[in-house]
Amino acid sequence: MPALVLLDDFGGDFTQYIEAVYAIFKRDFVDSKPSWDGKRFALKKYPMGFGKEHTFYHITHEGHDEEERTPDLRRMERIAYPRFMIDKANHPTLKVWLKRINNSDRIHIMNQEERFLVVLEVRKDIFLLWTAFYIEYDHTLQKKLKEYEEYIKSKDRT
Repeated sequence: MPALVLLDDFGGDFTQYIEAVYAIFKRDFVDSKPSWDGKRFALKKYPMGFGKEHTFYHITHEGHDEEERTPDLRRMERIAYPRFMIDKANHPTLKVWLKRINNSDRIHIMNQEERFLVVLEVRKDIFLLWTAFYIEYDHTLQKKLKEYEEYIKSKDRT
């Protein structure tokens, strides 16, 4: 996994830090784009957050209310993880499964050891980077592992 990008590396200057975090996001998802199964990737651009794509805002902030999300240092520190995990999704240390949520198919890519999850929404001709986050709580990690195991079992039956 890529190295963490730490606020301390920027002398605690949050403005400088968020710009460095954004530069990595921009490199990985704006200036170049991953591809998967012949489909291209897209981002939710609007509504813009702090003049940056909505997807960036979403994967670096946390909270249920989109208008009231707060910066999440654990997400920011791991800003290089989503592209890396997408590019390496076939690696045996990553768990990949499909989950149906609200009439949408979402691909989950999880690194259990790093406790990090990337979620892609499947659209007709594209994949959207839906979210990515550090899994803080053990019960959430166990829930995701159970989802993965159920997916694997259901695949074996078909």
